Amino acid sequence: MSAPLGGDRLALDVTAEARTRLEVTTAAATIALRGPTRDPATYDVRLTVGEDASLNWLPQPLISAAGSTLHQTYRVELAGTSRLLLREEQLLGRSAEPPGHLSTRLTVRRNGRPVLDQHTAYGAPAPAWDGPAVLGGHRATGQLLLVEPGLDAPPAPVLLGDPARGQCVLAPLADSQVLLATAVAPTLARLRHLLDAALAHVPRAEAPS
Repeated sequence: MSAPLGGDRLALDVTAEARTRLEVTTAAATIALRGPTRDPATYDVRLTVGEDASLNWLPQPLISAAGSTLHQTYRVELAGTSRLLLREEQLLGRSAEPPGHLSTRLTVRRNGRPVLDQHTAYGAPAPAWDGPAVLGGHRATGQLLLVEPGLDAPPAPVLLGDPARGQCVLAPLADSQVLLATAVAPTLARLRHLLDAALAHVPRAEAPS
């Protein structure tokens, strides 16, 4: 969708009730654009997954267009036996343009306890966002979060790819049944390849379409 525009306030609240299976995607990429005001846009997503339920949250990428300002949040509440596969992908700027300002925050709670609270910011005025410690000159970034109660033996941390064509790190979090893959790449196609390759390292998990 060609939104959110500057000043927009968008929100989604999605619940997978107990013992249900739900997969959510989008028909096309989301494009953050400059709006009629200088006010930032906000896009807030709340995901709730009940006992023995499964949610695959697989939207198409978010594109940060020049001149836009977007603050995006994900708040995820999980039961102890719920399963989650969450994919988040961003492209910083369309062809031959700089990105807008994009900030994202992902917070995940499982059984009422925090397992992940992550904040990122790209584009001016965020400092050093395109430097070697963050994107290293790449324009696409994203992550996969997998919560798998049946994961008895999480894989050891693994680094995939190479600096020129993009890299991805897959690692378990403090909760050993929660895995996070984080990737940067020059293109969205390469980013998706790296995230799928990371997911292939996880026992019992299938790559999303």
